[in-house]
Amino acid sequence: MNSAEPPASVVEAHVRDIWQRDSASRDMGMQIEAFAAGEATVSMVVRDDMINAHGSCHGCFIFAVADTAFELACNSHGPVSVAADCQISFLRPGKPGEKLTAAATETYRRGRNGIYDIVVTGEDGATVAVFRGKSRQLSDKPRPTPEDPQ
Repeated sequence: MNSAEPPASVVEAHVRDIWQRDSASRDMGMQIEAFAAGEATVSMVVRDDMINAHGSCHGCFIFAVADTAFELACNSHGPVSVAADCQISFLRPGKPGEKLTAAATETYRRGRNGIYDIVVTGEDGATVAVFRGKSRQLSDKPRPTPEDPQ
């Protein structure tokens, strides 16, 4: 991880900016639970329209909540970052009506590259999925925050 982290107010501005732009995650009912530089926790309740033919949460929604936590964590530093690679392992089904929580932790960041591990858990604390995302910054220049002069 890089030693120079932005102040908490700057991290919050970056996370809130990304969240405001991410209508897909908001439309799926996701909520930000917590965040810090390189970290984010996002939750989502499994709705009836998210259930697959087997009666459990469709994997794409589990991936989506993990990906959103990844998105917020890797963009918390400021520069625009995107996914370069993602892998997920599904360990147990998400249940109808269950609140899933995805906690992202930065495990490596150097230059424009980052690696983030995300654990998705159910309400019982059991692991539903593990996700690893590799990020790539598009530029070293941070995105402007609302506090930045134009």
